[in-house]
Amino acid sequence: MAPPQQAVIARLRWDGQTADVTADHTVASLRPLTIASSLDAGPRPVLEYRDRATGLLLGVLQLTRAAAIAADNASLTLYHVAAGEHRCLRWPRRPWNTWLQNRVMRKHRASSHLNMEPAVAQQLMIAYLCPRPVVLVSVDAPGHRNLFPMDLIGPLERSGLFSLALRSTNVSVPTMREVRRVALSAIPAAMKDVVYQLAEHHKQPLSDWSELPFPVRPSREFGIPAVAAALHVRELAIVHSKEIGSHTLFLGRIVSDESLAEGTQLHHTAGFHQAWRRRQGVQFAEI
Repeated sequence: MAPPQQAVIARLRWDGQTADVTADHTVASLRPLTIASSLDAGPRPVLEYRDRATGLLLGVLQLTRAAAIAADNASLTLYHVAAGEHRCLRWPRRPWNTWLQNRVMRKHRASSHLNMEPAVAQQLMIAYLCPRPVVLVSVDAPGHRNLFPMDLIGPLERSGLFSLALRSTNVSVPTMREVRRVALSAIPAAMKDVVYQLAEHHKQPLSDWSELPFPVRPSREFGIPAVAAALHVRELAIVHSKEIGSHTLFLGRIVSDESLAEGTQLHHTAGFHQAWRRRQGVQFAEI
């Protein structure tokens, strides 16, 4: 789809109040499953996802306020996910589908890169009701260069910050903490297969930029190699980082946002969301 996604609205509800957080919430960690927003909605808010066109409720997450983060004259609130449910599948398919997915996740938990409890993985899929854009993150420093895919990213609109939640085992985390700058290439949907192949670079860095299967170009301000075929390239100056459970949350300010081409960007959403959209006749294009 064309970014930013317009299909789903996210709202926080608390104490009779409501606020649109479509561009102001992100996943900050998977273990524990944590949502970050620059809006403090009290101790136990509810995060709702609704179809923009019809207003129909697609899913909810019950949140519990966990901590606050101060960064670069802005503040964020972290929420743990306590429970969640979706409305995308009808009864009895909904519990049957959940049971089947949970059985598969338990069976393959040791080999799964998520390594999450099935109930938490279900809650994570609800967070993906807001389709999440996929980018390739470029890191460049003396002795270390890398390019890897991410989708746990996004703006925290009210604070003006942009977030990246990266598994702390990623080989580039120490370098990102040190150099405090990255480039994010928005990836055309047609590049899905090559993007997924680059997931191996979460564990091992690039030896040379020339080994990539596509050309790169320097980003506008930092000169970091970015994908030449990207729809747009954002440069991010990292102002704060914090380890939250399994992930390191990087917070930055956008230094430049260079539009290079028109087109549809690769996004991820939950399979049950796509099933709901098929029934409505408004399914997303698949690659």
